[in-house]
Amino acid sequence: MINYPKKRELDGIYFRVQRNGKWENVCYTDLTEAEAKEKTKDKDGEWFKELARILAMRLREIGDEFNLIRR
Repeated sequence: MINYPKKRELDGIYFRVQRNGKWENVCYTDLTEAEAKEKTKDKDGEWFKELARILAMRLREIGDEFNLIRR
């Protein structure tokens, strides 16, 4: 059995994946590396730019909410 990452649902970018025989909606940042590769294999550069923009906004929101600073 695969040890899936804890579902934190931080990014809001959902994909349909089959896990343990059941279909689920899973956020991009909660996918395994293999799932992420499979779901993005046919995406173009513009799609990845949008993904990066959304992830950057979410990272900023989390940092602002918890007053996080990387040192």
